[in-house]
Amino acid sequence: MTYLSRIYLKDDHPEDFPFNLPIFKNGLNLNLKTNVTFFVGENGTGKSTLMESIADKCEFNLSGGNRNHNYDFHKTESVLSDYLTLSWRTKINEGFFMRAESFFNFATYIDEVSTRDLRVLDAYGGKSLHKQSHGEAFLALFHNHFEKGIYILDEPESALSPQRQLSLLSIIHSLEKTGKAQFIISTHSPILLSYPGATIYSLDHHLKPINYKDTEHYQITKNFLNSPDLYFRHLFNDDDI
Repeated sequence: MTYLSRIYLKDDHPEDFPFNLPIFKNGLNLNLKTNVTFFVGENGTGKSTLMESIADKCEFNLSGGNRNHNYDFHKTESVLSDYLTLSWRTKINEGFFMRAESFFNFATYIDEVSTRDLRVLDAYGGKSLHKQSHGEAFLALFHNHFEKGIYILDEPESALSPQRQLSLLSIIHSLEKTGKAQFIISTHSPILLSYPGATIYSLDHHLKPINYKDTEHYQITKNFLNSPDLYFRHLFNDDDI
């Protein structure tokens, strides 16, 4: 059973950005029926804007973190959250918003807090996130800080090798199967999108559910791996390849 069950846009929203994006232009009414939901789409379709606004409504730190992480960096939030409504089956305050692009700032904040109390690092594997590789730091966060709550992850694959993306799938499964964790994830990764039983929404053109094997991420990756030379001929315009 999901904690967050519905996300919808109020009718009295403005007409300018981001409301003029295709996924918002005709309103938004999204029902979440599974504990793992993916958003996919080309750059510029509004994935990060939507993820950030959901996190804002959950009162998570928009630079990355939860309700208790109090630090400020460059503000990027849009006005979308002012017109977004979340409906809950069970309201929960625990969780985390992870955005790959500002993870460095979050790691710096944790280091600063740990100078006052070293026990803070216990929630991140007992080691400064800056003293781990980007991928190791991501997994340290997932392994040690995620337990019960709603987890909003914006392109978590950006620092993860294919093998570590599989590790993330394992972490998601171990938490999701307890019924205590819900994940909302934007991604370009066909590996992450393969998670069994997940709901996938495409944001291309308009918001709609899509099967895993119908996503461009799956189809392009599969076709490319099967026949890379065909792609090279097209991309490089070189018949000698």
